[in-house]
Amino acid sequence: MWIRCLKKRPGALLRLFCFPYAGAGPTLFNSWASALPEMVEVSAVQLPGRGSRLNEPLCRRLDPMVDSICAALVPDLNSPFALFGHSMGAILAFEVTRALAARSAKAPAHLFMSGRGAPHIPSKSRPCFDLSDDEFIAELDRLNGIPKELLNSREIMSIVLPFVRADFEATETYEFHAAPRVKSPITAFGGIGDRHVSREALEGWKDHTDSSFKLRMFPGDHFFIQSMEKLFLRMLYEDLLQTCRGIPPSDRSEYHPSRSGLV
Repeated sequence: MWIRCLKKRPGALLRLFCFPYAGAGPTLFNSWASALPEMVEVSAVQLPGRGSRLNEPLCRRLDPMVDSICAALVPDLNSPFALFGHSMGAILAFEVTRALAARSAKAPAHLFMSGRGAPHIPSKSRPCFDLSDDEFIAELDRLNGIPKELLNSREIMSIVLPFVRADFEATETYEFHAAPRVKSPITAFGGIGDRHVSREALEGWKDHTDSSFKLRMFPGDHFFIQSMEKLFLRMLYEDLLQTCRGIPPSDRSEYHPSRSGLV
């Protein structure tokens, strides 16, 4: 199953599909399902090789991931939706949006691109997916995305390393190809202390939309969505409310505004 709903909200006005960073899964967004407004139903992408899909073959290229996610999403696009992606997830969400457009499917009401520079801007980081295990673990430690107690556990890392390495390979072999700009508004999120993604690279997302663009910066490094979760979710909450207010009344037929105070 590529898409997992984290908390059912029948009659929600907007569905938010969340794409995790390399090595992560739907549990990254568990707290979001309750913290975000009642009119938003949160679902997350579950990639092969982890969690409930632990025994499935790993996917080492973005294109087949995009195709499979599109196929899984299309049946759920009968109501307004938005996409959020962090780091690798941002590129996945962006390419899924372009793939949906190529299939004449509905466009997201909003795109939230987090912790990743615009795709036309080359990454300054050297590829590391093919490093030795010790070197790769050292790189993960430097990125500060996995707790040290997990990195120091050989038993845990023997399970984690294969799918983390596969995600890195998919991201580091990704090639951007020019195509028509998306029709969805884009909001980019970044960490002020992120040494891997500059403000300028985040601002580059404005070149990929025919709609509005906004940039929000937060204290913290590449994983600010976790270290600054309360502040981040408060800002995302505001953006989602604004997105919901922009949804045409004709798309709100099954939603009851009185449940959330939406005006």
